[in-house]
Amino acid sequence: MPPRLPLTQAARCCQASLTARPSAPASSPTSSLISLFAALSVQTRSASILASLSDNRGAYHKRIRKGRGPSSGYGKTAGRGTKGQKAHGHVKPWFQGGQTPLIVSHGRKGFVNQFAADMSELNLEKLQEWIEAGRIDPTKPITPKEIIKSGIIGSSIKDGIKLLGRGKESFKIPVTITVSRASASAIEAIEAAGGKIVTRFYTKESLKRLVEGKSLHTDKPLPVGKEHVEEILAQARSLKKKYYRLPDPTSRWDIEYYRDPAHRGYLSHQLAPGESPSLYFKVPTGGEKVKVVRADKVKASKTGDVASEKLF
Repeated sequence: MPPRLPLTQAARCCQASLTARPSAPASSPTSSLISLFAALSVQTRSASILASLSDNRGAYHKRIRKGRGPSSGYGKTAGRGTKGQKAHGHVKPWFQGGQTPLIVSHGRKGFVNQFAADMSELNLEKLQEWIEAGRIDPTKPITPKEIIKSGIIGSSIKDGIKLLGRGKESFKIPVTITVSRASASAIEAIEAAGGKIVTRFYTKESLKRLVEGKSLHTDKPLPVGKEHVEEILAQARSLKKKYYRLPDPTSRWDIEYYRDPAHRGYLSHQLAPGESPSLYFKVPTGGEKVKVVRADKVKASKTGDVASEKLF
């Protein structure tokens, strides 16, 4: 079926067909009708248009048809090889041919804690590189918000940030930094350069809120006691916007970690002089064992009647 023509083009075709043969007799209406329909239906086309038809790029993807003959490369065995259980069906990756599995004969080795916190690692050498490039301002306190926004640990937010000591020999920039955890070498290098480091408890959700501006950063825990309620409420009401408060640790391991002054924990100020960061154990005295001597032996040694206690 020929394509439809616009009215203006159809009128031109009719006019051309009627005026093309002025010498034709006027009493032959059949010839004029034939020429009229011929002008409307016949159009000149190029055969190369039909020869160049093709699908758009990416319109379909060639799929692999297995078992459809050797010419496809996946005929006959359809990529499964020959013979055996692996060619006939699925074999579990831990199947060992029917022998007693090694995990049964030797048992499981090691332990993987499924509930351990997934920390983003940050080394001192990379921190110094970011500071020298002007991507982190060392004159201001460096919090997890600045660390995440600078892109120094990537775009993903994990359960916390741990500061490690690689590059401690060349780190000489005094900074005030707050992270989730820190190694002993990193703490030593920060303080040797004249800086200050504090470790604080964070969660993945609290770090997201810090970056989004839904929480305000603070290194002070929520005070406990009825006498602090009014003060905390007054501070919250004085703010124009509602902010989420940063969480405090609740598990024993986390509480003991952030109570330890060796980790520069933000809860270490709660310890009394000589008190252990542990919730259950006291600080060992380090003195020698006191030998307990019975009173009757002491009396006998003073009177010189020690040999009388011997049976033989």
